[in-house]
Amino acid sequence: MSTLQAETQHRPLAEVRKSLRIGWYRCPIEPATLRRLMQRSDLQGWLQAGGHLLLFLATGTLTYLLFANGLWLGFALALFAHGTVGAFFKGLATHELGHGTVFRSKWLNRAFLRLFGVIAWHNHHIYAVSHTYHHRYTLYPDGDRELVLPQNPMLKLIDLFQLFVFLVWRGHSGLIPVVVHTVKIATGNFNTSSTFGTQDDTWVADIFADLPKERRKAINWARLTLLFHVCVIAVAIAMQWWLLPVLVTLTGFLGKGWSLIVGLPMHCGLRDNVPDFRKCVRSITLDPISTFLYWRMNWHTEHHMYAGVPCYNLKKLYREIAADMPRPRTLAGAWREMRDTWRRQQQDPGYQFDTPVPQRTAAAPATDNGSDELTDSIGDLAPETLATAERT
Repeated sequence: MSTLQAETQHRPLAEVRKSLRIGWYRCPIEPATLRRLMQRSDLQGWLQAGGHLLLFLATGTLTYLLFANGLWLGFALALFAHGTVGAFFKGLATHELGHGTVFRSKWLNRAFLRLFGVIAWHNHHIYAVSHTYHHRYTLYPDGDRELVLPQNPMLKLIDLFQLFVFLVWRGHSGLIPVVVHTVKIATGNFNTSSTFGTQDDTWVADIFADLPKERRKAINWARLTLLFHVCVIAVAIAMQWWLLPVLVTLTGFLGKGWSLIVGLPMHCGLRDNVPDFRKCVRSITLDPISTFLYWRMNWHTEHHMYAGVPCYNLKKLYREIAADMPRPRTLAGAWREMRDTWRRQQQDPGYQFDTPVPQRTAAAPATDNGSDELTDSIGDLAPETLATAERT
């Protein structure tokens, strides 16, 4: 059985921060080259964030026009496209903006993070703390419960229908679980599974156990999110704009299937408790449109290895360290690998796929290559109160 699955008792995270030190292996790269790749650009940020928002507005406008003219087949296709574009707001747009590496100007990072987040029902205050642990302790169950292994890539027919039509209830990401989660947080009840990964009902409460200021911020954001969507519905009723809540409030639950198909391979079926990102994270190749919507996070191993590098420079980073990296899988190849792994796990619960790495480093000890502020950077993700707590 996977270590993550078997884990039932967890140490306080304040204790984990003091005792768990992981010497991550990072592929060697010249500091000057890494520093250049870590440069942020407002122009690149506008192309990525502004382009995604513009595409969202375009599909929404097209959907409305087809609806208004009674062109129902075109309306259905446009609504599916709109939902697909909006589904990548949560956990993708908000993920990279949460790292603070998209724009050079911090206020632009914050503005787009909040805009995408409130539309997508994403609480960036919860995510900032949880995702910091995910990066520091990737797939080490003591410190990372944002992702719980094993993940099941074998989708049932009802799951496929919900994912590609309207996601009402599936795990933690359906409309009902997300609304319930937001209401719980807004009322100060943190005994709830997160809406971006684990279904461990203690994780959200645990990450805020010694961070009361961040807890209060999460509560306030949940209340603001609920207020925003109540206002959207109220305006729709008052103005008889019946499509408005569908295009805004429900957009993250329509046509969500493609975001799951390209997103699940990040860690599914891979090894836990191993200090080598090449073995616990998977990179894949995607077509240009999916790469754009996915915010280049298909280069996910590179992102974990050097998280301070903006998403638009991750492919360049791969080229710099390619000789020391496994070749990225295709999307179809990644799914075959995951499904084969899942089938083997039904007979051998302890089985995990061990990604082959280049021979010249396969036998090398997993040590942090010159660990310093540059290589360890995860951008501006960690809240200051957590960063302070980590240093004490």
